[in-house]
Amino acid sequence: MKLLASPAQLRASLMRWALVCVPLIVALGFLSGRVAGSGPGNPWFDALVKPSVFPPPVTFGIVWTILYVMMGVALAMVLAARGARGRGTAVAAFLVQLALNLAWSPLFFGLHRMSAALVLIAVLVVAALLTTVLFTRIRPLAGALLVPYVLWLVFATYLNFAFLQANPTLDGVQHSGAVQRFDI
Repeated sequence: MKLLASPAQLRASLMRWALVCVPLIVALGFLSGRVAGSGPGNPWFDALVKPSVFPPPVTFGIVWTILYVMMGVALAMVLAARGARGRGTAVAAFLVQLALNLAWSPLFFGLHRMSAALVLIAVLVVAALLTTVLFTRIRPLAGALLVPYVLWLVFATYLNFAFLQANPTLDGVQHSGAVQRFDI
């Protein structure tokens, strides 16, 4: 005889995974951005010519927080699907795309490598699409929760490209933010 978990046990498993995954992913995203010095206040970034479609800076913190929460819930749903075929592959794909995601801010904002960041984010889009497909096979709602993330990544890819096009001479340039003083 094969025992099945009750609906209450399944919900409890999902909640336990969500209580771990959501804060962890949000914290990792926050730390990646903080370590990289992303966004306004970064002297190198502040000096860049911004594309016309660049949203207000506050948008990024709000959007990324929501997306990281959705990613955490999607991951929790897949992790809670014990015994689901392809679960291990889906989780591995998620971890790969998350690592790529967390590497982008340090590469773009920290190292000022817009070209390398563009390649990285293009690979990230493919990895996120694959993860979305794999999650959908296990839990369709988990896959659906990743769709806004993939769409935002496509927009971010365009922004990365537009920054590179508008600022080709600042790709890889280290900017200390120091003020040079001249005495006359």
